[in-house]
Amino acid sequence: MAGYTALLGLHIVAGTAGLLLGPLVAWAAARGRRSSRELGGWYLGIVVAVAITATALVIWKRTDLRWLVPVSALTVALAVLGRHATGRPGRWTHGYVHGLGGSYIALVTATVVVAFALHGPLHGPAELIAWLTPTALLAPLLEIWRQRYNLTVIVR
Repeated sequence: MAGYTALLGLHIVAGTAGLLLGPLVAWAAARGRRSSRELGGWYLGIVVAVAITATALVIWKRTDLRWLVPVSALTVALAVLGRHATGRPGRWTHGYVHGLGGSYIALVTATVVVAFALHGPLHGPAELIAWLTPTALLAPLLEIWRQRYNLTVIVR
């Protein structure tokens, strides 16, 4: 049980780091900071760590959540897209913003679902609130950011 607890602790630390670092990467990129590339690399590594620890936790104890393993793989794929598109002009800004932003929405959604649906007050159909609210709130902000980021890249 101590191994599972340690793995869960690592997963929580990695997830928290991703939630804190994601907005910093976006802020640095929107301002044309060179640090955004390095921060983006750290962010991608953290998303990979979250996915690996989540998969291990599912295999170890929560096989009922095995359907989330492909979701974590898709989250990593979004972060990889964002990383690959970093600093590329034109249509790549869509890939950058939606890759970084989509992976961040997935981290936020996972946090909300665990807090309110898996270990919280929402059950049955009400769980959809936890699953859908982060995307409903953050996806429009991503599009606003993409439009502004696109203008920033064109101006430079």
